[in-house]
Amino acid sequence: MTATPLPTHRPSPAGPAWTEEALDLLNLVRTLAAAELAPRVDANEAEATFPRDLLRTLGRAGLLGLPYPQQYGGGGQPYEVYLTVLETLAQYWLGVAQSVNIHVLSCYGLAAFGTEEQRAAWLPDMLGGELLGANCISESEAGSDIAALRTTATPHDKGYALNGVKSWVSHAGVADYYNVFCRTGSDGVRGLSLLLVPADTPGVHPQARERKMGVRSSPTAPIVFDEAEIAEDRRIGRPGKGFLIAMGLFDRGRLGIAACAVGLAQAALDYAVAYAKNRQQFGKPIISFQGVGFMLADMATQVAAARSLLLDAARQFDAGRPSSAAAAKAKLFATDTAMRVTTDAVQVLGGYGYVVDHPAERWMREAKLLQLVEGTNQIQRLVIATSL
Repeated sequence: MTATPLPTHRPSPAGPAWTEEALDLLNLVRTLAAAELAPRVDANEAEATFPRDLLRTLGRAGLLGLPYPQQYGGGGQPYEVYLTVLETLAQYWLGVAQSVNIHVLSCYGLAAFGTEEQRAAWLPDMLGGELLGANCISESEAGSDIAALRTTATPHDKGYALNGVKSWVSHAGVADYYNVFCRTGSDGVRGLSLLLVPADTPGVHPQARERKMGVRSSPTAPIVFDEAEIAEDRRIGRPGKGFLIAMGLFDRGRLGIAACAVGLAQAALDYAVAYAKNRQQFGKPIISFQGVGFMLADMATQVAAARSLLLDAARQFDAGRPSSAAAAKAKLFATDTAMRVTTDAVQVLGGYGYVVDHPAERWMREAKLLQLVEGTNQIQRLVIATSL
């Protein structure tokens, strides 16, 4: 297997978000990704090995808490900067970019709704990457329909007894804590709460990993909660706040997935262009043939459009304006673009695109995941239509 070449696209960000500190940060990310991610991506994905040590390295470099306040150990960066970092990581290794996104989302509930005592106790290690997190939302009969969740946390004098099964948990079995959205009250959204559950709690049982089409280095599995005793101080926010926390999580998660999709599509475009410049047919490079050149032109246009839509959504978010529809549009368009661009990259490479000696086939498999997670693209269309 050949090593995946380094990306050639280097964003040149501009605007108020891009202070000298932010630009230095982006340069650090590129250096770390080239040195630490690029040499390992092919082997880890082939062997389905989770790179926990790399996540710890990124955490110690300050990359796992970028959009959170500095007083708790975060980076204090706008979402625009954080999403550009995610895009850059995804150009080198989507699985690692996904893990960063998953962990950053796992810090949201505590950062936004926790008490000062809770934040002081747990947030620094979370934002520093010493603790790795995961979110437990989906169930076999409840995905985007969060009101249908059936996992229960029954109150008692010392806290809660947690029972139920969560599906599709990214970082299952490797996380140090789980954000568990569960029912502490009546049916419907008003009965939902959030518990921050240590992974070593008795009664927390990660199950066998799913055998996935792509992003195999990141473990995904169900988790069974069987009479897991959770202390009352592990509840984040008031009882019944779970739905509100989840809605904030969805908007942020969709922006993160859009950034990962742009990075993946850019990597595929870069690779296809480089191949088309070097591959000779009939005495000249195939990029000079209109059938290939026009395909690459469409790919480049789609990637640029997806990035612009993402940046617009990020700037709305950073400005404090309503951004749910903008996040849904960015996620929808960017992930559909990633699917098209990676598929076309395989086409440009021809037979070489179909073999594992080149990364294009892996990128195509990975792109499909992005159309499904954080709400399928059909759900994004529903969000957008409702906003109209």
